[in-house]
Amino acid sequence: MRKVDPERHDEKRRQILQAAERCFVRGGFRGASTSDICAEAGISPGHLYHYFESKEAIIAAMTEIGLQKAAARFDGLMQKPDVVAALLAEIDSLRLKQGMAGSMLHLEVLAEASRNPAIAKILQHRSRRLQQLLASFLRKGQELGQVDPGLEPDAAAAIVLNVVLGAGSLRVSNPHLDGASSRAMLKLLISRFLTPLGMAET
Repeated sequence: MRKVDPERHDEKRRQILQAAERCFVRGGFRGASTSDICAEAGISPGHLYHYFESKEAIIAAMTEIGLQKAAARFDGLMQKPDVVAALLAEIDSLRLKQGMAGSMLHLEVLAEASRNPAIAKILQHRSRRLQQLLASFLRKGQELGQVDPGLEPDAAAAIVLNVVLGAGSLRVSNPHLDGASSRAMLKLLISRFLTPLGMAET
């Protein structure tokens, strides 16, 4: 039996995931066929199934990678002296990095989740995990006196996540909206929501 080189295997998985993401952004989840993904990745259809059994499995892998990165970022944010400022800077950085392609991909997966139970399950898992990470972060902020103690962390985390994710759709519905101005207002909204009343910006 031929031995599999773990490093080469992981590298090929990354290449396939990157190719799939480009295809999903271009043609949508349903419009991007496995043949399209294979052509983009430079592999044969038979080769693809050594790595992923379906497009749903590709989305699941993308989600897990994203969650691992999010967990690492939250660990880093919890070490900052001003946790709210650190969270706002992270939100700003992520929105700049993701750009229109990231917003389009999120909306595409959200739309697919409404008709595909497998994708819905993946999206629900992602939302639960992100909410757990953010809720733990907010509890730490409350312990430091930097997050409003009157907020229930799980509910507050759900609200903040949906506000941030929903703001991404502005790039699609209103592409002429000034990006810097909208990011500044998003950060102000979240800052005022999280910061204790006596410390809030005026």
